[in-house]
Order: sequence, then C-alpha cells, then structure tokens
Amino acid sequence: MRADRLVSLVLLLRQRGRMTADALARELEVSTRTVLRDVEALSVAGVPVSAERGRHGGFALLPGFRTELTGLNHDEALALLAAAGSGSGQQVFGLGSALASALRKVMDALPDGNRNTASDAADRFLIEPEFDLLSRRSDIELVPAAVMVEVRRAVLAGHKLRIHYAPEGKDAQWRTVDPIGLVTVRDRGYLLATRDGADRTYRLSRLLDAEALSEPAQRPDRIHLERLWRERSTRFRSEGTGVSAVVRVNPRRRDELINTALAVLAEESDADGWLRLEVTFQDARHAEWALWQLATDAHVLEPQSLRAALYDRAAAITACYESNLVP
Repeated sequence: MRADRLVSLVLLLRQRGRMTADALARELEVSTRTVLRDVEALSVAGVPVSAERGRHGGFALLPGFRTELTGLNHDEALALLAAAGSGSGQQVFGLGSALASALRKVMDALPDGNRNTASDAADRFLIEPEFDLLSRRSDIELVPAAVMVEVRRAVLAGHKLRIHYAPEGKDAQWRTVDPIGLVTVRDRGYLLATRDGADRTYRLSRLLDAEALSEPAQRPDRIHLERLWRERSTRFRSEGTGVSAVVRVNPRRRDELINTALAVLAEESDADGWLRLEVTFQDARHAEWALWQLATDAHVLEPQSLRAALYDRAAAITACYESNLVP
C-alpha cells in the first residue's frame, strides 16, 4: 500500500512540479505527517526530491527524473483516460482513489508531446452518460477504423473535419464541420459538432468517410461535454421530432420495448403486475412499428392517434385473412 502511495507521490511531483505538503496530503488522502515521512523515504531510496521552505516553497523532483510505465501505448492510455472521463468511474466499487493513482501513471507513461492531447480526452470523450435521449437500441454499431481515426484526430487536435455523411433516408453528402466531442451511449456513437455555427449531432455509424483537415475548428477551448449532451438531447425532444406514448407492457417484454424506444421518460408498476411506461420514439412511424412487434404484450393508452394507427393495421390484416377462412 505504501509502495503505491510513494509512486503516486513521485508522479504528482513530476506532472505538477513543486507542491506543498498540504497539497500532496489532499491528493493522496493522507495526513501531512505521512507525506513528510514518505518524502524522507524517497530521499533515502535515491529519488531526487528537493525541499524549499517559505511562502512559495514545497517539494519538487530534480529535472530529468522520470518513472516508467511499460507496455502501454498512446492509444491504450487514451482509451483509459476517455473511460475515466465518463464521470461514473470515480465512484465505482469505492475505487476512486485507486483510479486517480492509475491515471497519474497513465499520464506519466505518455511522451511529453502527447500529454496535453491525452489530457484533453477527458473533456472531449463521454462514455455512457445517464441522460441518453438520443439512444434507442443496444445493437452494436460498427464504424470503420480508418473513419474513427480521422474523427478522433480532428476532435483531439481541434481541427475541422470533412465527413461523408448519409442521413437516414437521404443520399450521402460531403460536409465540413467543427467537431466538439464524441459520445457513446449503449453501443451507439455520436459526433457532436457545429456546422456554419449551428449545432449538429451526427451518428458515427452513418459516416461513410472522414478526413481531418489542417484548419483550426471554431469551438470553445473548454467544454462540459455531459452538459452539452444533455442540452442537445432535451432540445431534440422539445422540438417535436419525437413521439411520446404511454404504454402498458408485460414485464417479460420490458427490455424489448426499452431497447427499441428512443428514451424512457417514466416507469411505474400497475396493480395487475404489468408496467406503465412513458416512452419516446423517433416519429409516429417508428412508434407504430415498435409497438406492433409486441403484439398483445403491449397496450397503448395514449396518444389516441397511435391507438388508431395500430387498430387500423390490425383491422387491415384481419380483413386480408378473414375472407379466406373456411366456415
């Protein structure tokens, strides 16, 4: 345990430069006295830690000292930093301090020229946000590796991105965007960007090709990606592009409904053991198709227009077969 703490102390000093004993104690979640003992132990072990008294004093490593973390390449380190940037990892299984220590080692493993780029990944990548109105299924959507390399390069470098994008039901077109960040929700990926100053959200699976340009993107230097995702998701729902429905569903088919819906807005149990859910679909056509798949295991309570559409579909099928029935 102490060995891990000593490594973390060295990494903190290497990455941040001179730090006071109090600052180190807060980072390592130990007492100031423990920090002083650890610094002494490092000095005895031959680690060049210098101490300076006074208002601007503290501890620092002599220039050129570096620890090594072998077996980790740049993309692997980037992936770990991006995962940690999702926010939830800090509290998982009570391992927040261990994660912080691991990330310091990851950062130190990167070459100096890549450290700032990797650090920016925590701001530009968002994994599994809780607010996921734009996600409706859990099917894994594959994106060509070459396309993702270009998209990721533009996002991290802050450069404009030229994409060949095919919206649903439309022909693909080339367009140039200013990339802001990447979001993954339930195995679905999105590129958040602006185009001519207007907000745009692109599904990565619909990118046929991409090219990172040398021209700097027009975007803020610092962002709160989860807040931005929440704002865009809320706006998507409020602009009327989605259709909401209240549905009673057999619990056995709950996951099937949730994985097909765009979002779940409310859920409660009925007295008879069925579930009452308020769900959002992409449009009326999507809602009708999704609920038809559940047959009698789903009962639409509202809106009336959706009930009527399902009734008409059932009536048409009944009429089709009714004339062929033998009395």
